[in-house]
Amino acid sequence: MLLEADKLNTFYGASHVLRDVTFNVDEGELVALLGRNGMGKSTALKTIMGLVSPRSGSILFKGKNIASLPPYKIAREGISYVPEERRIFPELSVFDNLMLGVNDKRFEDPENPNVWTVERIYSHFPMLEKRHASQGRHLSGGEQQMLSIGRSLMGNPHLLLV
Repeated sequence: MLLEADKLNTFYGASHVLRDVTFNVDEGELVALLGRNGMGKSTALKTIMGLVSPRSGSILFKGKNIASLPPYKIAREGISYVPEERRIFPELSVFDNLMLGVNDKRFEDPENPNVWTVERIYSHFPMLEKRHASQGRHLSGGEQQMLSIGRSLMGNPHLLLV
C-alpha cells in the first residue's frame, strides 16, 4: 500500500471538516476524491501534505506514519502537492519555476527513464517549452496550472496530489 489514510479528523478552529475519513492508494493507482464544494477534498490533501494537522487518525506512506511530519519532510518522503491556487513564482521564468521543484534524490539514478526532467515536462506540456523564458506572470491560467504540475513532477514524487 502506497498511502493509507485511516479515520482522519481535521478541524479548522471549531469547524470539524474531515470526519473519520479513510481511503487507500495502491502503487500505480489513480484515486479521485469526489464531492461538492466545502466537503473537505482540499482539506484531505492538505492534511496528507502536513499543511493542516489532523486531530486524530493516521496517515501511512509506504508504511511510515507521516501524520506529524512537517510538509518539507513529507515532500522528501516522496509526496508532491499541486495547490489549487497554482502558486507559481510570477517574477521567475518558466524554466526557473520548474527548477525550483528539483529534488536531490532525482540524481540518484540519472539513467532511469522515469526521472522527470525539464525536457520530459516540455514533452508533456509543449506550450511550456515555447514559453520557457517567459515570466510566470505572463502565462495564462491554464499555462500556470501546467507549470505548477510540472514543478511538482520535477521532484520525482512517488505520489502526486492534485
